[in-house]
Amino acid sequence: MKLVILDRDGVINHDSDEYIKSPEEWRPIAGSLEAIALLTQAGWHVVVATNQSGVGRGLYDMGALNAINAKMHKAVNQAGGRIDAVFYCPDLPGTGSPSRKPRPGMLLAIGERFNTPLERVPSIGDKLSDLEAAGAVGARPILVLTGKGELTRAHGGLPPGTQIHPHLRSVAEALVQ
Repeated sequence: MKLVILDRDGVINHDSDEYIKSPEEWRPIAGSLEAIALLTQAGWHVVVATNQSGVGRGLYDMGALNAINAKMHKAVNQAGGRIDAVFYCPDLPGTGSPSRKPRPGMLLAIGERFNTPLERVPSIGDKLSDLEAAGAVGARPILVLTGKGELTRAHGGLPPGTQIHPHLRSVAEALVQ
């Protein structure tokens, strides 16, 4: 199975330091919807793994998160793509949650659900925590420079073998070749 794991905020849609709290605040990054469509049409299963501590902070509820994700699914579908599943962790940083990236629980759950080993599975994010979670399960960490990606690259300390791309479209084009 060709499986690819994407972070949401900063990879698919514009991120916000104030969190994405409603469907109206969710805005796709240019080219990201087409990138997912390209992957889908090339036979990739696209799964989103996203920390959503705004739920745990009480900034928005599960209804809002579901509405945001529904808007994302619809936009991807209209572009000709598909997201097979969205995995999220509502836990706050510092709680020791096994599912909150950089811990690997969410990615391990994806591997179990799709009955697929995660070794070398492309895992795309814009934050160090995304890349560290990928490295922890043997997936292939890929940094995009959208969202917080430029800051992540500048900070350094990327897991060994991390690939760097300007945006999700560039990653998708490389994967489908």
